[in-house]
Amino acid sequence: MATFFCLFADETIALLSLNHGRSKKGRGHVKFIRCDNCSQACPKDKAIKRITIRNMVEPAGKRDMAEASVYESYEIPKVYLKNQHCVGCAIHLRIVRVRSRTARRNRAPPPRFPIKDAKKASA
Repeated sequence: MATFFCLFADETIALLSLNHGRSKKGRGHVKFIRCDNCSQACPKDKAIKRITIRNMVEPAGKRDMAEASVYESYEIPKVYLKNQHCVGCAIHLRIVRVRSRTARRNRAPPPRFPIKDAKKASA
């Protein structure tokens, strides 16, 4: 019988992230989504998700519509987009950044800054 000897029996493998980059917890399997950038299949809980809210019309067109409109105050609807990216594309598009090993332990959300439009409306 051959005897196998393990060189790394005493060492532990470094745990890069507490949740292995996922938010699955007790679920055994999660459906896959397609990355918006490269169409790579990625688990839904691992994908980086961001919601972008934009006006349907740019400011120059908004002014033209206000001048030509019969109504004095018309709220132009907004476009709500949910972007889902795989980890590779999110890093490439600078949606998320690579963090050092010690910084990966920080699970707190990044600081939130006030929206610029809210400052103008209140002033």
